[in-house]
Amino acid sequence: MLIDLGDAEYHPAADGIGKTPAAVRISSAFRETEFPVPRLSAFVTTFNDESTIRACLDSLRGAGADEVVVLDSFSTDRTAEISREYTDRVFQQEFLGFGPQKQAAMDRTTHEWVLFLDSDEALSASLQQEIQDTLRTEPSVDGFTIPRQEQMFWRMAADGTRHNRFLRLFRRSCTHFSTMPVHAAPVLDGRAGRLMSPFYHFGETTIHEKVEKLNGYSSGLVSHRLERGGRGGPLRMIWYPPLVFIKQFAFKRQFVNGWAGFIASVCMAFYAFLKCAKVFEEHRRREHGDTLLPTDVQPRSEYSPPHRSAAA
Repeated sequence: MLIDLGDAEYHPAADGIGKTPAAVRISSAFRETEFPVPRLSAFVTTFNDESTIRACLDSLRGAGADEVVVLDSFSTDRTAEISREYTDRVFQQEFLGFGPQKQAAMDRTTHEWVLFLDSDEALSASLQQEIQDTLRTEPSVDGFTIPRQEQMFWRMAADGTRHNRFLRLFRRSCTHFSTMPVHAAPVLDGRAGRLMSPFYHFGETTIHEKVEKLNGYSSGLVSHRLERGGRGGPLRMIWYPPLVFIKQFAFKRQFVNGWAGFIASVCMAFYAFLKCAKVFEEHRRREHGDTLLPTDVQPRSEYSPPHRSAAA
């Protein structure tokens, strides 16, 4: 059987089942020559992420990344080993801080267009395709923000939630990472467009884990907030957390996630409280030192059990 495809002829018996027809191969090669698709680099920073790194790297492969860079902070689990199944560009270096570590990973990429994920994130299948389609159109902007769909304890956030957007696809030549002590993010010197399909975040699977992270984040921000003149006054501790809860539960539409959304909104209000309270605490410590503690005993920095005699 002979099927006429214009300038090319397709013989099924010759090409075999499942192979690309000759005319399609020819036209595809022509399009790639006439309209070259930008090559894409991707990078991830890791530390003890063996439970999530495979999903992350699988999704980068699905997005058509030509190069994947993994910068590991000397994980003690199988993170680096799993990463080497996907790429030979796995590096290890001591953790420099969130922003500097991500900047060091980006500096190891070689292509102009760069895709960045955290190790507990993954691209949805629809986003993988959207990224490929977007780069084929020769983008007129310098980066793209993407909505992030969160795991909320025992469920994923519903589509009706107002997802936060993050800059994750951008031109390397006009992007650098901020030096924020936590929540370091890429800073784009140019125009950003918007992609509509989400990527997933699997970072906070339990209430315990979320509260633990928020406690660490709020402590990490104290010095930064003090440098910017933050006072963390008592009145702010009273009125600010309830506003954050209302913003999360009502305006971010967390109510569509049921009790998971309610708990998440309370957690974010608690985070707002901790950020204010810890700045206030640091001001009080600098003002009073230990003068408000009892003077008839000497506090110890570490607990040691009282000595007991053998007779006791």
